[in-house]
Amino acid sequence: MSRLLDKLRSCACVMLAPVACALALVLTGTALAGGTHSAHEVPQLLAQPKTSVTYEGNRVTVTFGPVDLPSGHDGELAASLPKHVFELPEDMTMVGFQSSVFLKDGTPLPRQYLHHILLINQNKDSVSCPGEPLFFAGAGLEMTEARFPFKHGVKLAKGQKLMAIVAFYHGVPPTKDVMASFTMEMAPKGVALQALDVYQVGVNTVCYSQFPKRRADETDEGIEVKPGVQIDRAPLKFRMDGCVKFAYPHGHDQVLLIALENRTAQMTLLRTVPDVAPDGAFLSFLPHQIYRNAQGFSVNTHDDYEVVMVHHRPLHDPQPNHGMGNYLLYMTPGECPAQSPMSH
Repeated sequence: MSRLLDKLRSCACVMLAPVACALALVLTGTALAGGTHSAHEVPQLLAQPKTSVTYEGNRVTVTFGPVDLPSGHDGELAASLPKHVFELPEDMTMVGFQSSVFLKDGTPLPRQYLHHILLINQNKDSVSCPGEPLFFAGAGLEMTEARFPFKHGVKLAKGQKLMAIVAFYHGVPPTKDVMASFTMEMAPKGVALQALDVYQVGVNTVCYSQFPKRRADETDEGIEVKPGVQIDRAPLKFRMDGCVKFAYPHGHDQVLLIALENRTAQMTLLRTVPDVAPDGAFLSFLPHQIYRNAQGFSVNTHDDYEVVMVHHRPLHDPQPNHGMGNYLLYMTPGECPAQSPMSH
């Protein structure tokens, strides 16, 4: 496994620079299949594994593959970037999600096989990334199950064009019949829920339309991590007032900390520490490190915020690395009814 991690570390662009990783590869001017946002392009693949959408009870599962790896790919980052556009048969509300990567026979594979899974609503605009479609769920190395607070969810309407994208690492050992799945847990019919908006924040650039303004040491794979301890910060202004109820973090190998801070109020709102191997390889975000609170905390358009990430790259490690520190924030519009202290 350690050899596999070494091979993969140099290609560690994953989920939560979400559409960034996927869409930055090629912006060719070809409209998304079946979509309504003509300006929202994605790379066109030479070949795509079979993709299916199944419905079982309150679960909607998108399954990709099987595909033999390494596979042909467009661009420098992704081994394969299949896309699948589908519509839900009725209005539904997503209350959680879970991803996995495995062989056709069901044998689980290391999480390092998965580059990213993205779920994009082509019929809804992103608030955090104006002019881009809404990235509403996804996963990368972190496959921790997401479960929103009770009676909260992301509403998805019948007839909306939902696009699912998966990319596998092209640095993995040759492996046949690789598959991945993304399961959305939906609320039972008739349950009244508070609708959640989805907002992206990060130290690295999370909006692909802002890629031309990236710092000099940032690529599609993230911000260069130099040997030793490295602290990176990015200022943030929110484009909406909201009450954050759930925060899904994203990081790469050698990350030690990701945080969201209100600099005006001098308050740390999120502080996320991953579980890592002795060599710094990313293992997971344990459930207690995933912020989930029905009371939530408020963010607003007038305060100054900052996203922070801390890495440690061993001094003797010659392998280049690029880091990310992002959150996918799920929030209700407007301020929280009452402020709550930070909790995890």
